[in-house]
Amino acid sequence: MDLDQICSSLKEGASALALQNASTKNNCLTAVANALDTNRAIIIDANKKDVEIARANGTSESMIDRLSLDDKRINGIIDSLKIVIAQSDPIGEETAGWKTPNGLSIRQVRVPLGVVSIIYESRPNVTVDAFSLAYKSGNAILLRGSSSAYNSNKAIVKVIKDALKSTEGGVPQAIELVEVKEHDHSDVDQILNAVGKIDVVLPRGGKKLIQNVVSNARVPVIETGSGVCHLYVDEFADLEMAVKVAENAKIQRPSVCNAIECIVVNKKIAQDFLPMLVKKFDGRVKFHADAASYRILTNAAAGDSKTTILQATDADFGNEYLDYECCIKTVESVDEAIAYINSHNTKHSESIISESRANTRLFQAKIDASCVYVNASTRFTDGGEFGFGAELGISTQKLHARGPMGIKALTTTKYLIEGEGQIR
Repeated sequence: MDLDQICSSLKEGASALALQNASTKNNCLTAVANALDTNRAIIIDANKKDVEIARANGTSESMIDRLSLDDKRINGIIDSLKIVIAQSDPIGEETAGWKTPNGLSIRQVRVPLGVVSIIYESRPNVTVDAFSLAYKSGNAILLRGSSSAYNSNKAIVKVIKDALKSTEGGVPQAIELVEVKEHDHSDVDQILNAVGKIDVVLPRGGKKLIQNVVSNARVPVIETGSGVCHLYVDEFADLEMAVKVAENAKIQRPSVCNAIECIVVNKKIAQDFLPMLVKKFDGRVKFHADAASYRILTNAAAGDSKTTILQATDADFGNEYLDYECCIKTVESVDEAIAYINSHNTKHSESIISESRANTRLFQAKIDASCVYVNASTRFTDGGEFGFGAELGISTQKLHARGPMGIKALTTTKYLIEGEGQIR
C-alpha cells in the first residue's frame, strides 16, 4: 500500500469538500443512494462470495449474519443514507460568539476534521455509513475493512466512486479503500503511524482490534468499545416486561455490540423471574449461571427443556460472547447491581427494568456507560435508532464524542477573529 499517495489524494479530496455547500454535497449523496439501488445485484453477488468463503472457513452463523447483505439490508442502507442527506449540514455552524472589551469579534465555528480512517470488521453496511457521514461533514475517509468482507466493500466503494465521478461537484478522491490481504495487517500499522497524513482513526469491531488500535496508534483515536452490556432486573420489575426485553436484547442479533451479555437479577424476584426466562428462551441461549441462579435455572429446566445451563467461572463475567450465550448474575440490591456492572462493563449500554423511580434514577446517575436505559432494550444504541441515519460506531470514551457517533462526531471547531487594527 502506497499510503503517501493515498493520503495525498485524500487530502485533496478533503480540501475540495471543505469548500462545498450543503446542496452540492447532498446532490452527490443522492446520486450515491440511487447508484446503490441500481447496482444492488452487483453488491449482493459480491457479498455472496464473502459469505461462501466465511462458511467454508467455519465462521459461526451469528457472525455470518453480520456479514450478509440482501435486498432488505440494501434498502436499510439507502434509507439511512437518505436520513443523513436530510440532516442539517454542521459545517460552518456557529457554536459560540462574543465581542471582547477591546472590540475583537470572536466566533467559534464547526469545521471538518480532515482525513479520517476507520478500521472495521465484517459489516459491509459500515462502508456506506462511514462514507456518508464523512462526506456530509466535509471529511475524506480511508476505509480499512476486514478481509472477510473485502469483495463486498470493494463493490460498494466502486459504486460510490462511479456515482461521484458522474455527478457535478462530486469528489471521488474523498474515499479510498485499502486492498486487504488475509492475515496481513501491515497496512493497519501504517495507518496507525500516519502522523501528519491522517487526522483521526476510529476502530470498530471486537475487543482485540480496538485494543490494538488504542495501544499502538500514534495518530489521534476516537475509541469505540466492545459491547459487554447488562440488563438488570430489579426487585420492583414488571417481570413480563423484563422477559420480553431480555429476549430482544439477547436474541434478536446476538453478534452486535449492543446485545446484552449478562442478565443481573435481584434475588428477591429470582425464583419467579428465572423460570420465566427459561420458558421464553426455550433452549435458544446457553446460560453461564452463578451459584444462586444455577439452582433455580436447573430446576426450571428439568424435564423437556433444551436449555443448556453451565456453572459460571470468573472468566465468564465481563465476557463478550457475540453469540447465543449469556451470563446470569444474582445480586442483593440495586447498589450491588450497579457496583457489579461498573466493574464488568465496557462503558457501552446498560439497562434496568424497574417500576421504582428511586431505583431507576439511581441507576442512571451511577452507571458509567455511554447509554443508560430504563425499561427498554439496549438494542436501541444505534445511530439509526437515535435519528442520526447512520453511525461511525459507539464511542465509549469520554472525550470528544460518546455514544452513537453521527455527523458532528467528525467535526471540530476553530475560532474566527475579526478586528479593526487592534494590537496587544
